[in-house]
Amino acid sequence: MANFYDFSVPGLDGSSGILASLRGKVTLAVNVASHCGYTPQYTGLEELYQELKDQNFTVVGFPCNQFGAQEPGTAAEIQSFCSLTYGVSFPLAAKIDVNGPHRHALYAWLTAKENGFPGDIGWNFEKFLIDRSGRVIRRYPSGTKPTDSTFLQDLADTL
Repeated sequence: MANFYDFSVPGLDGSSGILASLRGKVTLAVNVASHCGYTPQYTGLEELYQELKDQNFTVVGFPCNQFGAQEPGTAAEIQSFCSLTYGVSFPLAAKIDVNGPHRHALYAWLTAKENGFPGDIGWNFEKFLIDRSGRVIRRYPSGTKPTDSTFLQDLADTL
């Protein structure tokens, strides 16, 4: 695959190929979980999405249960939690693995040496900033909040 938007990833709602419809947008890809210490970042992610979606920006959440079994729910439970607790309206993918032998091809690509930010995902809420052409621009650790100045500057430079 040549870029982020070429990967086929089903939506949490069962829709197919949610990334293709985002082609041409700046995207923040985040592996998410409902029962994590970083879960309150959903608030900042949604605020950022609402503030910048008219500038062809989006957030995409990739639920993952690989870290402390912190995303054990079904698709319906995850969707309900995200929308009712945090008002999440940005796209959410179906639950995937981001590490290990069953790692989704998208995450194999995101973490590939060729993209400049190699290595396994360390925990929930790691973030990748993707430019409009589908290239990885930056990778941020879990503790990076959507309001952190370095992240916001990178985002402004990419928009």
